[in-house]
Formats: sequence, structure tokens, C-alpha cells
Amino acid sequence: MTESTKRRVLITGAGGRIGSHLATTLQDRYSLRLQYHQSIPDQPQVADWVRADIAEYDQIAPAMEGIDAVIHMAGEPSPSATWDEVHTANIIGTRNVYEAARAAGVRKVILASTNHVMGFYDRDGEWPIYVSQEVRPDSLYGVSKAFGEVLGRYYADQHGLAVICLRIGWFLEKPHDDFSRWSWLSERDCTQIVWRALETDKLFGIYYAISNNGGRHWDLTHTIEGLGYRPEDDGELADIP
Repeated sequence: MTESTKRRVLITGAGGRIGSHLATTLQDRYSLRLQYHQSIPDQPQVADWVRADIAEYDQIAPAMEGIDAVIHMAGEPSPSATWDEVHTANIIGTRNVYEAARAAGVRKVILASTNHVMGFYDRDGEWPIYVSQEVRPDSLYGVSKAFGEVLGRYYADQHGLAVICLRIGWFLEKPHDDFSRWSWLSERDCTQIVWRALETDKLFGIYYAISNNGGRHWDLTHTIEGLGYRPEDDGELADIP
């Protein structure tokens, strides 16, 4: 596949841990454009990159030009974030990404959602947890990601913008305790589930994004069947460093 025939994919939040990882591992499959805001590496993984604040529509809109799909990783990632922090980055920012994508004719957005959307089930030990259950966010961060999922449903139904929401577990090189063993998303499984989400023809879906952890409490069958995901790693078998 030549560079000119590859799908053009924008990764927002390419300076973050997952965004930076995907910017490296998806280069062979897609023609990437990277969006940074505050953290810009000395040598970005690809030559096509932009600096923009997703909370400012006029800044993020030009980054969508000529793009086929968006992997939306940018935002406030902390479960302890304040309302103002999640409102700016995860609510205004996510709306701007969806709207700018729609206006530019982008066909798909992959939303980085979170397990914290269902966090009170975990706190209460009400397992297993399925994406079909009503949301029970454990933080304002979880609330903001639930908003992103619902807004994605609206954009899919109203505008035909395909939106795949990935409820990401704990992205680590290796698990380091009991919780991370069952919530782990390994590096190679992270890459796989994102390209599976990019390649699916589904208009909308919400899926747990974790590895094939033997002790997991979140349903993975829906992801395996819905996206064709074939996780290769198991937190129960990984060596704790």
C-alpha cells in the first residue's frame, strides 16, 4: 500500500501516552496527522502535525481537512479533575471534534472513553459489567466521557458520522497490581483494538477496550464479536515488574 492510497487518520492528543503509542504503531497502516496542544515532542513521529486547542473550534477545524477518520485521544484524563477542567477539554473539546469532523466530511471518529463511565458498579463490586447497562460514572471525568458517548450517538443518528466509543481500561506496559491485572490494556492490544475500530463498518458502538485478562470484570465478548478483536495478552499471565 502506497502512502497515497492509505486512509488519512488524525490522532488528537498525540502527545499523550496512548496517542504517542498509536502515532508510532499505526504509521504502516495509515497516513497520519498528529494534533498536539501543550506537549510537543522534539521530533514528532510523522511530518504532518498541527498544534491546536480542541476547546477552540477555529483551531481544531483546519486539522480535519482531507481526513478520513479521527482517533480522538485528546482531553482531560484525570478521574480527579474538576468540573471546569472536564467541561473545557472533554465536553466543549469533544463537541468541537465531532462538529469539525462532520463539517469537513470526515467519515468516522473513534472516541477514547473510559471504564469510569461505569465506575460505581466497580466500587460496589457489581460484576460483570456490560455496555448495555445504564451508566454509573464515578467522577466528573466519567460524566464527561459518558457525555462524549451520548453526543457520539447523536452525531451518528443525526449526521451519519460513524462513532466508535472505546471504554479503555488501564493502558500500561505491564500490570503492577491486582487491579491492573484485570483492567489491563497492553500496548499491542491497544493498537489492534483501535485499528479494528477504524476498519469496522458499524455506524455506532460502545466497546470495552482491555486485554484478554483472565480476572476481568468487564464484558469483552461484545468487543470480540462486534469488532473482530482478538486480544493477545492476559494480565493474569503477565510478569509484574
